[in-house]
Amino acid sequence: MSLIESFRIALRALTANKLRSILTMLGIIIGVGAVIALMSVGQGVQNLVTEQLQSAGSNLLFVIPGNLNDAQPGDPRRSRPSQPLTNNDWQAINDPLQVTDVIAAVPEASGSADVARSRNTLRVNVTGTTGAYGATRNYQPVLGRFLTAEDVEAEARVVALGSKVAEQLFEPDEYPLDQSVRVNGIPFRVIGVMEEKGGGGFGSFDNFIYVPVTTAQSRLFSYLRSSRGEPTLSLVSVKVASEEQLDDVVSQIEDLLRQRHNITYLDEDDFSVINQADILDIFGSITGVLTTFLGGIAAISLLVGGIGIMNIMLVSVTERTREIGLRKAVGAKRRHILTQFLVEAMVLSLIGGIIGMLLGFAGAQALASLSEDLEAVITLQAVLLATGFSAIVGLFFGIYPALRASQLHPIDALRYE
Repeated sequence: MSLIESFRIALRALTANKLRSILTMLGIIIGVGAVIALMSVGQGVQNLVTEQLQSAGSNLLFVIPGNLNDAQPGDPRRSRPSQPLTNNDWQAINDPLQVTDVIAAVPEASGSADVARSRNTLRVNVTGTTGAYGATRNYQPVLGRFLTAEDVEAEARVVALGSKVAEQLFEPDEYPLDQSVRVNGIPFRVIGVMEEKGGGGFGSFDNFIYVPVTTAQSRLFSYLRSSRGEPTLSLVSVKVASEEQLDDVVSQIEDLLRQRHNITYLDEDDFSVINQADILDIFGSITGVLTTFLGGIAAISLLVGGIGIMNIMLVSVTERTREIGLRKAVGAKRRHILTQFLVEAMVLSLIGGIIGMLLGFAGAQALASLSEDLEAVITLQAVLLATGFSAIVGLFFGIYPALRASQLHPIDALRYE
């Protein structure tokens, strides 16, 4: 008997009990759909982070307080208290006599604040920075202007709004420039609206507002002070003249900060200098582990579906015992019976895999639609993994029922009631 004939008989046997067949395939459908949807969204998140980080250029460094390689809390080696980054640290990094090949070093003092206008109140992220921020991050206003050195020097109460913040605070027909908004109850004048940029490594730029760093330190986040009373910074972003000079600039910044913080040994660093490749590696590792973990959980449904296939095939063998005996009596060999029941199990699994694949595509798009910046990436690897695994499940869990059917003695099978 050919495979085509076996396939035809399998379809006829499965359609004879439609509801039972659908319920049997349900585990495979859910498993395949969940694996494809979760892996596609995970790949989309990874691509989004990569795209947004790379949009600022490949020659950007971030200096952050704290050592990323610190030992765990409670480790006796952690004897040195951590020092924050201050304005003096930023100005030293920005000094061409101390660190060469730096286009600009930009301070950032970040926090959350309530921004209100009329009856609208939003909880947004605030970045206190300087006028060089836009050029460093390839991020410019579409309306008005950005911060200037005069704004920073005068501690001016001016603000540039991210695109989504501006949309939520102002009506479409309103002109936001020179309007007043209140940030934590303090009036600020709107000087610009930034271009739509989307998500970034530290959140969506469109949900941020930007004020002079000195204003943020003195009026909004005055509690951020070092033990000596100096205003502190969340990070310093450094734009280097070229990608080839990154390593040299990193060494210069590390030596400078060790000297300023009185650090003698390298393992006592209370700061970290990282580049975008480091951030991409960190995010890639996190999203990769999460995607694998979620995919593994979803794959449990495939195993449950496989057990369901074995169960229903065993029931099918019992129900069709007389049929098996009759086929053997008219000359069917063991391999014919074995092939027939294996094909039925494989058909159940493959049909479930195809339906699950279609649901996985739809589920991935539905999950991605929850975020405007996220786009699901359905890879061939995810499709082959899910459908291949479903086929293997059908084959594996169909072997025992098929063997049991092929080993029935024709006389006993014919006498079975």
